[in-house]
Amino acid sequence: MIDSELKKLVYVYLVRYAEEQQDLALLSISTFQRALKDPNQLIRASALRVLSSIRVPIIVPIMMLAIKEAATDLSPYVRKTAAHAIQKLYSLDPDQKEHLIEVIEKLLKDKSTLVAGSVVMAFEEVCPDRIDLIHKNYRKLCNLLVDVEEWGQVVIIHMLTRYARTQFVSPWREDAVFDENSEKAFYDSEEERRVDQSKPYIMDPDHRLLLRNTKPLLQSRNTAVVMAVSQLYWHLAPKHELSIITKSLVRLLRSHREVQYIVLQNIATMSIQRKGMFEPFMKSFYVRSTDATHIKTLKVKTLSYLHVSFLLTYVKSQDKAFAAATIQAIGCCATNISEVTDTCLNGLVLLLSNRDETVVAESVVVIKKLLQTQPSQHSDIIKHMAKLFDNITVPMARASILWLMGEYCEHVPKIAPDVLRKMAKTFTDEEDIVKLQIVNLAAKLYLTNSKQTKLLTQYILNLGKYDQNYDIRDRTRFIRQLIVPNEKSGALSKYARRILMAPKPAPVLQSAFKDRDRFQLGTLSHTLNSQASGYLELSDWPAVAPDQSVRNVEVVEPVRLPCIYLRLVLNCFCVHVESVSESESKENSDDSNKSSSSQSEKSSSESDSEKKKKTLKNKKLQQQKPDSKDRQKRIRSTCLRIMQHNYSLNYYLPPQIIQKTLNIMTKYILIHIVLSISTPFFVNCMCSLLHLCVFLACQFDAVSWPVHVSLQASSPVFVPETSHELLHRMTGKGLSAQYRFTRQPCIYGNSMVSLQLTLSNSTDQALENIHISEKSSTGQNIHRFNAIERLEPQASVTVSMGVDFNDSTQAANFQLCTKEDEFSVSIQPAVGELLLPITMSEADFTKEQGKLVGMNESSATITMMPENVSSQSVNRKVVSVANLGVIPSGQENIYRFAGKTVSSGSLVLVSVALKDPDAVITINTEKTVMGSMLLRQVKTAVQGM
Repeated sequence: MIDSELKKLVYVYLVRYAEEQQDLALLSISTFQRALKDPNQLIRASALRVLSSIRVPIIVPIMMLAIKEAATDLSPYVRKTAAHAIQKLYSLDPDQKEHLIEVIEKLLKDKSTLVAGSVVMAFEEVCPDRIDLIHKNYRKLCNLLVDVEEWGQVVIIHMLTRYARTQFVSPWREDAVFDENSEKAFYDSEEERRVDQSKPYIMDPDHRLLLRNTKPLLQSRNTAVVMAVSQLYWHLAPKHELSIITKSLVRLLRSHREVQYIVLQNIATMSIQRKGMFEPFMKSFYVRSTDATHIKTLKVKTLSYLHVSFLLTYVKSQDKAFAAATIQAIGCCATNISEVTDTCLNGLVLLLSNRDETVVAESVVVIKKLLQTQPSQHSDIIKHMAKLFDNITVPMARASILWLMGEYCEHVPKIAPDVLRKMAKTFTDEEDIVKLQIVNLAAKLYLTNSKQTKLLTQYILNLGKYDQNYDIRDRTRFIRQLIVPNEKSGALSKYARRILMAPKPAPVLQSAFKDRDRFQLGTLSHTLNSQASGYLELSDWPAVAPDQSVRNVEVVEPVRLPCIYLRLVLNCFCVHVESVSESESKENSDDSNKSSSSQSEKSSSESDSEKKKKTLKNKKLQQQKPDSKDRQKRIRSTCLRIMQHNYSLNYYLPPQIIQKTLNIMTKYILIHIVLSISTPFFVNCMCSLLHLCVFLACQFDAVSWPVHVSLQASSPVFVPETSHELLHRMTGKGLSAQYRFTRQPCIYGNSMVSLQLTLSNSTDQALENIHISEKSSTGQNIHRFNAIERLEPQASVTVSMGVDFNDSTQAANFQLCTKEDEFSVSIQPAVGELLLPITMSEADFTKEQGKLVGMNESSATITMMPENVSSQSVNRKVVSVANLGVIPSGQENIYRFAGKTVSSGSLVLVSVALKDPDAVITINTEKTVMGSMLLRQVKTAVQGM
């Protein structure tokens, strides 16, 4: 134990300094290679992590070999580390891409939730364009998504978003028909696909599967997961289903300001396209005094798409930047919503009398842009701004007023010359931006009202000619040559009025989030409004959906032995046993006769002492056992020889079944038979096992068939009588349904959970043809009960069914139908109902528990009252929560329970150790997610005693 901990510390040190001290790291490579074979999975993973952290190109082949071996490791934690190492190796040597893709393809088939997120991250880094690698694993990833760790969920969701945009057609059509349980594609032939525009849209079942399986993640505690699901729905879901993400996004606004900033940016982008999406939650966007300035600004921009009246109240804020952003938001409202343009403009005019220069200046700038849309109707506003001109000191605001005076000087012919007179007095003291607008105003008044402004214009042009700023000097000389014709002026002076007084298009006040919808929501590129390095664009929806059969995974069904094979096996077995028994009886009789005659002949010559010596020698020979390797070879050859005697069996059975039978016979005999192979009785045993082994070969895969000597299935210790509501009578129009878990092995399949359904008819009319729709598709394999032809009024019937939950607590959704109606129902399993009880000895329990440590072990400590603790109460509480078997324990205050998962058969071990006044609950299993969920339930049950 101390050695393992020391190794971990050394590995942590090397990970930190491997790149800085490469020579030191290179000297330890041989140690890492040995550590890759260590029995402890944490040591193997740490060795691979350090090896992949050494940034030296010379060891790339060693790293590549280590990653390939780790990808096939029995521990999912090591395989997860191998997926992380893929990215490091690719960054070190991109030429290894093809070899790494092979490893990624293998890891994508991994069924462990611990590996899924890491391998998808490696896929996104190495080969994000290889969509073909996802086809066969798409449905598996969708079903595993709810059990994957949180950061893995984010990566998988973003990848599946891009995948869906390439494989499904757009659901944003007006003639869309959304059937959540449709499994059949709408178009069946190439001719029908050509006329797809005349057909209504029906959502692909795989498209619906992705939306259905990501919807529960909106309740995740991780804000990144919620944001990832929200962007998936925004880019993939039908428009009428987007409302389900609003509550989750609004909930995130209670988080830290960093989270609020990202969420508000995405909400602002959504609000531009769908203005009424967040209207029911308008109060959540009210600005608080404790909000940071950038949060206030984003909230105001969001409110500008929801309501205008609230914005004017924020102009009085002491935060100058926030007040300016509010005025800009009001301008956006006036531009985008024509109904409130006059209201916004009047409110901005009132702000011109504000004491705050920043508010006045920003109001002037916004009013200037608004007046360009309707200049003739707002001459009074221009006059009012001219009166306030002397009190405005902000250069941008003064420049904006001068520009308005010059642009619409014909609408204010009496005021504009007077403003120019005032500007001529203060020209030398003004800012550069104001001087430029003074020159422009003088030029425009010279062209429209030269009698009053000719001398003022010449005076201003003379001042500008000698200004210190070269931009102002150049502008002054250009204007002089343009408006004052002389001998040197060309033909351009004829068009001076057209040039200076040309109508100018009104500016569009649009939000900074207007063009951000070109980026995928929730990405760094969307936050920065600029394409970041490594950004992968979402493709457009395909016009015609690609072939959906590429996602069909070939399910390798166990080979079932036909009846003719069973009869042949039994016949061959009987015939062979009879022939063997007859030949053995003859051999035994001959041997006895020969031995008796030989013994009679030698009896006279042998003495009693010699007989005793021979007897002792024979006993010693019988006690000697052959070598284990030699015994295995001899057993396998004997099995092969016995199988070769059955010519008819070899003729009818496929070769692969014969090979599996041979493997199972050898394995079974090596474990269970301890007899010598030379005895005739052993050969008889071999023959009698033949038909059993052939049957096993046809039922299971010999390579993955586990032979547990001491693990035996047992009956459930406790069967709950509690029923759960499947369908309420009001929802089911009189039909009600309840289900309960029987905790018995399912007769419909070894990987299925057995369920009992009770259907009741509370109406006064009979219900006909009650059944489960065949269109139901949730990713789980469901064995449906036989259709009930007729259920009389006020009658009930109990049926059984099986569901393969695939060791996941994800609900099984299906359609419960009658002759006239269909009802969507779901069965939500508890993690304890996904187990089957087993029995074993205490020594085997300890041995198996020692194998499942580290990442496969989870524990918790609780405090209990001593007077409530007893063996019966502890056992009762644990077995009521989970379908586990009770293991006899020779130690006081330690209670052990064992079971296996129904689908995969993974071992689940539970122990409760009472240490006054605490109790330590430990769960060991390869299914880490199930282990943590089961720990919480057992902890709650035991603590409530």
